[in-house]
Amino acid sequence: MRSWPLLVGLALWAQLPEGRAAPMESGAGRLEKVDAIRTKDHPRFVEMLGELHRDVADLSAAEKRYLQFLDGWQANYEGRYPEAETALRSVMAPADDDPLGTRAIAMLMNNLSEQGKYAEAYAMATRAADTLPVVTDPMARFVLLANLSQMLTFAGQPEQGLKYADMMLKATPPGLSPCQGMVQKVTALEGARELSARSPELRDTIEICTADHQPIFANTMSLILVDRLFDEHKLEEALATIKRITPAVQASKYFSHVISLASQRAQIQEALGHVTEAREAALETIAMGHHGDVNEALRFAYRILYTIEKAQGHAARALDYYERYVIQDQGYLRDANVRNAAYEAARQHFRAEKLETEGLSKENRILRLQQALDAKAVETSRLYIVVMFLVLLSIVFWMVRIKRSQLRFKWLSSCDGLTGIFHHQHFMAESERALRVLEKRGGEGCLVFLDLDHFKQVNDVHGHAVGDAVLKHAVAIFKGQLRKADLLGRLGGEEFGMLLMDTPRLQGSVIAERVRQAIAASPLVVDGAVVAFSVSVGLACTETAGYELPPLCRAADAALYQAKHHGRNRVVLDGDDATAPLRVSSPH
Repeated sequence: MRSWPLLVGLALWAQLPEGRAAPMESGAGRLEKVDAIRTKDHPRFVEMLGELHRDVADLSAAEKRYLQFLDGWQANYEGRYPEAETALRSVMAPADDDPLGTRAIAMLMNNLSEQGKYAEAYAMATRAADTLPVVTDPMARFVLLANLSQMLTFAGQPEQGLKYADMMLKATPPGLSPCQGMVQKVTALEGARELSARSPELRDTIEICTADHQPIFANTMSLILVDRLFDEHKLEEALATIKRITPAVQASKYFSHVISLASQRAQIQEALGHVTEAREAALETIAMGHHGDVNEALRFAYRILYTIEKAQGHAARALDYYERYVIQDQGYLRDANVRNAAYEAARQHFRAEKLETEGLSKENRILRLQQALDAKAVETSRLYIVVMFLVLLSIVFWMVRIKRSQLRFKWLSSCDGLTGIFHHQHFMAESERALRVLEKRGGEGCLVFLDLDHFKQVNDVHGHAVGDAVLKHAVAIFKGQLRKADLLGRLGGEEFGMLLMDTPRLQGSVIAERVRQAIAASPLVVDGAVVAFSVSVGLACTETAGYELPPLCRAADAALYQAKHHGRNRVVLDGDDATAPLRVSSPH
């Protein structure tokens, strides 16, 4: 699922009807008017915001706080997330009944999610949920419900997000359009895969938000419509929708919408077979990205450019785009894992709070019951409960110990005790099994042998404790470059093995070189001392050595020998001349 909850979140958390912005001192009407047109007439909002800054000396302390909130909203809107975070933190609510501060907290959750700071974002969402029962201000409650719906949908829990969206619709304050609540509901339905291009909820929301002069929300819904049309292979209708909404998206200058629109256009043109238009749209998407960005739009763009250049026989450019695509793809997966982990932590917090509340309630009921019983019955009941609890606790304790022992023995039978990865025998057995699977379905694979250079010197100079730390550090780097299906094992000493599944020779050489560069660029720092080390890599592929493990091992070992023999800190492929400039990957 695309990150539609974050796209709608930016404007949603900050939206308030006129006259309900926040309790302000006299003269704040000008600020409230500026606040009210943020999403309806954004160019005018920017112009009036500049005028307020020119008159900032005449504003009261409360009005300056309101202005700082608007500055944070604008920075978030333009994608300047760190700057927006600083502004919003300074406006955060000192108390639960502060509407402006509540809005800042809600927008900050969106801001932290955009920056990938999911742990803090979900922690804030948890605290916000705790305050929901005591929030009496209608707008503050509306904002908190919207936030919970967004965060749960983005965490892969669209059913819960839909529940809060329905509560948000029912809690819409008087004078506020239903557009915002409908947008959140459609976003949750999209996350649950219950939306189609003909869904009345989607079409009605676009019409209502357009009629209410809310272009950002209307554009978000239109972009979701394009996704639905694309998935349903209605390419011409999808392209027509993009052409229709392009002027409105470009006029809004909302970064996330503009880059998503270009990415969608590239995908549709590629599906239609329009190579030139697809390349132009993909290049336009990349040109809009910032250094270090990892997002779905760039991921699709690099994948399209790689496919086009590969089909046209431009191997060098195709390889360059493929490497960039892999970076985006791995970043996307890493982001999803971090987001899920953060959500699980927040969910555990919710469970702990619920269990604590239920425990206190049960304790109160027991106390009232004890007062109604005579002393002997109470004493008997207590004794019975204690005995049963001790028996149950003993059973659970021994079951846990037995289970932990079983898991420990199983781990020791297959993994290296120092590094935690497969030991030599288990790695070879698993590789043999995996090669049989590859052979049956005609896949390709690469066996990689790696040897840490001059490792004996590390032990001699720094001691075996540092040597062990270097081995663990190297394994952590190896894991960061591998996929879930790949195998990693310690063959002995400082030598390691990898089996890259479904990996042709060229891709295997790229991964091996990336591993070598990552090792060279990541020295270990121990007690202020920098321990630099490198790795020599030998690679053998099934397309040249076949699917039998012994020949693959001999080929990889021979390639590793060539890498060590010709200077170390390099990658050599089986059958290649280790001194040939086009075949050897070595440091420059």
